[in-house]
Amino acid sequence: MKTMAQLIYHYGLKVRIYPSSQQKAIIKRNSDVARTVYNKLIAIDKELYQLKKVKLPIDTVIDRIKELEKRKNPKELANHYRYMLNKNIDSLALANAKQNYNKAWKMYKKVHSAGTPKFHKKGYAEKYQTNAQYGKEAIMDMYSASVKFLDTKHIQIPKLGRLRISGSHRRILDNKSDIRIGTVTISKSVDDKYFVSLQLASDTPFVKAKVKTNSQVGVDLNTDNFLTASSGYQIANPRYYRTIKGKLAKEQRILSRKQRRAKKEHRSLRTSKNYQKQRLVVAKLHAKVRRQRENFLNRVSITLINNHDLVIAENLRGKNMLKNHALAMSISDVGWRTFLNKMEYKSELYGRVFMTVNPRNTTQTCHDCGFVMGKNGTNKLTLKDREWDCPNCHTHHIRDWNASKNILAKGLEKLAKEKA
Repeated sequence: MKTMAQLIYHYGLKVRIYPSSQQKAIIKRNSDVARTVYNKLIAIDKELYQLKKVKLPIDTVIDRIKELEKRKNPKELANHYRYMLNKNIDSLALANAKQNYNKAWKMYKKVHSAGTPKFHKKGYAEKYQTNAQYGKEAIMDMYSASVKFLDTKHIQIPKLGRLRISGSHRRILDNKSDIRIGTVTISKSVDDKYFVSLQLASDTPFVKAKVKTNSQVGVDLNTDNFLTASSGYQIANPRYYRTIKGKLAKEQRILSRKQRRAKKEHRSLRTSKNYQKQRLVVAKLHAKVRRQRENFLNRVSITLINNHDLVIAENLRGKNMLKNHALAMSISDVGWRTFLNKMEYKSELYGRVFMTVNPRNTTQTCHDCGFVMGKNGTNKLTLKDREWDCPNCHTHHIRDWNASKNILAKGLEKLAKEKA
């Protein structure tokens, strides 16, 4: 049987699960142990770094270094901390925690801005990973591994057993059989909902390639309208966070009062029922905004993929733009980076072409004659200037529409250079 890396097509599937109280306790135990393993590995490496600075051959230091090096193996770590050998703990959760720690170091070496691995603090969210293991003579499908679908409404996971599920998995189960399940992530969100995310792979496509439309479009992203296309149409910015901000602020004030009262009475927040009830109210409001935004971005991105063979957008750096305190809330609410990520993977999935270009001067340049505002003594356009006239050719421009045309032209020029 081929490994996940050897299979051509990959797909991510997330479904909601409904565990019993006993299964919830097992998920929490595995999540806590996975976090502990990750944190212990950080602590071990920090201690090893300090010990290796000692250049004198001191026996106790040498013995300690050997002991710590040995303990970096999850099995040895479990032998040292006996509670990790509990029968309800998935051994693959420990192995995946170590693998994630190694990946964090690789990411640091590749992109230094990622920073060295940091301790994972305890929170209300829970998560751990396991793997679907196939026997030597097992068939490569979604019904034969250690993690498997029992039917369209149930899944089986090691240590947890049978779980009821809901989601959009039917379109995969009904249309494909040659699928291998890889890494499986079991998680609990802050608003107390449980999910299973499955990494799937196959030698045949998960979706059909879209029919060619012979259409290409440039899109300008902004906070006034979410998107303006070079063809002229606009998509309004729904501003989901702003619509719920007042209600959220009110519920957060109530939460703050309950927190102060619990601390005044020397009660733990985790055991304070009133605080936990209100925490869930706030968490559900945040989750509602997140789901609304996710749904909106999915609908916009798939519409663009369906209607155009080539989509070109500006490569916005949201992290840099968030430094502008006047626009930070609007930029966070609109979700540009998430949208660009969705466009990238969906274009690859459906056989479309998506690319980004440098946004430099796309707004300031006249699409008709190429004149750049802010040069030759002219005033640079500000955010207030939604429409303007070119001083050179006197063409009247709608700011965002002009920018989208420039983005399309830049993308086509970039594409031509790559093909040459």
